Amino acid sequence: MILGLTGGIATGKSTVAAMLREKGITVIDADLIAREVVEVGKPAYEGIVKHFGTGVLTAEGVLDRVKLGEIIFSDDKQRMVLNSLVHPEIRKEMKDQAKLAEQRGEKLVFMDIPLLFESKLTYMVDRVVVVYVPETTQMVRLMERDEFDEGQAVKRLRAQMSIEEKRNLADYVIDNTSNRAETQKQVNKLLKMLKTELCP
Repeated sequence: MILGLTGGIATGKSTVAAMLREKGITVIDADLIAREVVEVGKPAYEGIVKHFGTGVLTAEGVLDRVKLGEIIFSDDKQRMVLNSLVHPEIRKEMKDQAKLAEQRGEKLVFMDIPLLFESKLTYMVDRVVVVYVPETTQMVRLMERDEFDEGQAVKRLRAQMSIEEKRNLADYVIDNTSNRAETQKQVNKLLKMLKTELCP
């Protein structure tokens, strides 16, 4: 079974992904793959430079994420262009990794996809797990974590579907509002339930 793991910015999805890995479960990380597919010489890198120009590169010729981020978070059209260049490459790599895990005989594979709903990628997974905290908590955590001011934090939040909407679309919800131990308890319970379903 392939499960999509998603949430909102600063909801603690990485924490849950780490907990799954500690249990020996394969978690395919879309963000990690997204960084790999834009490395120098890869097709997505070439496409980005062609469209956005060399202004989005560092002096070493590597993609400057901050410069690119400023462009795409201020312009929906440009964000869509970037997505159209990067997403097909990410999807291909994720599918390949999932296939390998299934060939190894793994019954549960998680795909960690931050923008699962926004990018309409639910067709890639059998079920969806949303890591949830209320939006007010998201704001506080985001400002603390990334040292954003309120305006920057709001801009990042608005670039995504609201966490309440995501919670309503989920098959399973892990509430990460409390402490780590409480979140771990919910992760353990979910895994137990899924394993029982797969091997009754």
